Amino acid sequence: METILCENKQELGRNAAEFGAHCIRNAITERGEATIILATGASQFEMLSVLVGAEVDWGRVTAFHLDEYVGMPTSHPASFRRYLQERFIDKLPTPLRAFHPIHGEGDAVAECVRLNALLSPLAVDVAFVGIGENGHLAFNDPPADFETEEPYIVVNLDTACRRQQLGEGWFASLEEVPTQAISMSIRQIMKAQEIVCSVPDLRKANAVNMTLKSPISPQVPASILREHPTARIYLDPDSASLLDSA
Repeated sequence: METILCENKQELGRNAAEFGAHCIRNAITERGEATIILATGASQFEMLSVLVGAEVDWGRVTAFHLDEYVGMPTSHPASFRRYLQERFIDKLPTPLRAFHPIHGEGDAVAECVRLNALLSPLAVDVAFVGIGENGHLAFNDPPADFETEEPYIVVNLDTACRRQQLGEGWFASLEEVPTQAISMSIRQIMKAQEIVCSVPDLRKANAVNMTLKSPISPQVPASILREHPTARIYLDPDSASLLDSA
């Protein structure tokens, strides 16, 4: 894994998006198509704003996303499908080859089966991810399942994770934050050829410190990224602020 320190979150977003776009173009050149995974949340704002303007033949790109709340309709401001529709899909100059959203309203287990059938035959070229304040990767909260081979799984959300969603302004109260989600599994994320991890802001500094310095463990789910040969984690001065501490 490579760590890239940027001057600010705008540079972080630009560098992450430009590298990700480069990887997508390479996949299209080599195979005629590309498959990508998209993260959501406040950490992805700057990256996605640049990625939508990148020189990419989006008509050759298939996209999945990392996670969605169980029971979440697209009408809710916190819906990750809505987030991606508004911040990515609708802003692209040309439509994607395909976008496979996670439908959280119905039977969550059946939705995992549907998504797993779609994703399992595909090679993922680029996974755009972030890291949660509790060190989670996607919605795999600690202790994360490092063993399952299922691409998508139903997970329980811990209180720290739910407080982060409240703090980012997606919900009016902690009680409104769902307690379960459909999440891409750790092993599936790690199968991506390239992982582009964008982590700005001071509130992520402790999670970054744990990710890069603690033993690789389900207790710090994002620490597994250190085992990926080509993962890149993009930081700004705030998110990197604890890395030089004793």
